[in-house]
Order: sequence, then structure tokens, then C-alpha cells
Amino acid sequence: MEAVMALKGLRKEYPGFVLDNIDLTLPAGSIMGFVGENGAGKTTTIKTMLNICRKDGGEACFFGLDMAGNEREIKSRLGVVLDESMFHDTLRVTDIDKILSRVYPHKWDGSLYSQYIREFQLPEKKLVKDYSRGMKMKLSIAAALSHHPQLLILDEATSGLDPIMREEILAVFQRFVAGGEGRAVFLSSHITSDLEKVADRIAFIHQGRLVFCEEKAKLGGSIEELMLDYVHHEQGR
Repeated sequence: MEAVMALKGLRKEYPGFVLDNIDLTLPAGSIMGFVGENGAGKTTTIKTMLNICRKDGGEACFFGLDMAGNEREIKSRLGVVLDESMFHDTLRVTDIDKILSRVYPHKWDGSLYSQYIREFQLPEKKLVKDYSRGMKMKLSIAAALSHHPQLLILDEATSGLDPIMREEILAVFQRFVAGGEGRAVFLSSHITSDLEKVADRIAFIHQGRLVFCEEKAKLGGSIEELMLDYVHHEQGR
């Protein structure tokens, strides 16, 4: 299968922490779960591959294009949801619709956006600052999906949602991948039970290093058990 994302030797250095030569390949038509303990480097990986943080080495390629020279083209094809809200506190649902229609003049689908707003039961008259954390996350997901991206990159996108809404959001991600050729999802999450339900592949990062990236069916155990076994083994060395 064609790779929609390929990280090759991706490296980012901070005082006291190194994201160390990350190699990951995400095939089209799949959902990859990205797991690791707090501080393992999940968010750093995402921000570095998106050029939000400048990398210190390696490559981040999407759709066969290197981010280094094709950032505008690549980002027009990505739907990104980070752990914090992207929208200013004083905005409303309708304001975001108008703003993003200008950001994505040829791709923004206002009807689809309105559909997700209704599906997620988001109040249109409230300001973003009056939304709960879960509501802000649902708003970000609605916006990310509404310009018809090819790849969703999600950092803790189900965090702060109740179990019923998490099930509904996970179904949305599965529907997204099934809805068109060449689509994929990269989902960073500490809720391993969510990934057990939807992920085809699992990548595990520990202290800035990639431990494994494997098809979930070949792991030979639950995600949580494998993570705990590895961490306990490392602590006992």
C-alpha cells in the first residue's frame, strides 16, 4: 500500500530530552495508534513532523512530498487536531466557518461542517471560551474533517470525552478512512482501549525512542500489557 506519511530519522533535541531518529510509515487505508507514557515524545513527534517545531535531523514526508519544501501543499491535505484548542476564546461556530472558508477556499465544505456541528451537539451561540474541554475537542475534530483532508493527525483527540462520545468519535474516524481511497489516521492517545478498537497498527515510543511499529494483530498481547512489560524491563536493567 502507498504510504501517506513516512518519517525517516526524525530528530529533535531539547535540554534533557532527545527525539531520537524516529522511523515510521503509515500506509493508506489504515489507522495507526501512537502510544507512550507522558513525556515519551508523542506530541514532540507530531509538532516536529508538522514543522511546528523545527527538526534537528531527518525527514517528514507526506503523500510522497517532503515537508521541507512542500509545507503549504501538504498542510492543505491534512486535518490536524492538537491537544489544545486551535480557536480563539471569543469565536463562535459560525465565525470559525467563515474563517476556515477563507483558509481553504477550494476545499472547505460548510455543509459538512454544519453536519458535524449537529452530530456532535455543539451549541452554536456559545463562545469557545464557554465550551468544556470535550466540546472544544469535538469542535476541532469537526473543523479538521470539513475540508476533506486525506490524512488526519490527532493528538489525544478523545481525551476529555465521555465513553459514549468517544465511541461515536472513533466511529467517525473509521468512517473517514473507509470513505475514500488513500485516507489514513494517525492517532496519538493514552487511552489504549480506544486504540484496541480502531487501530490497525501501533507505534510505541519510550523516552524519545521508537520501541516498535507493528500491525496490531501481530503484537501478541494488549497494547497496555506490552507497554508496561517494556517499561518494567527497562526499569529493572
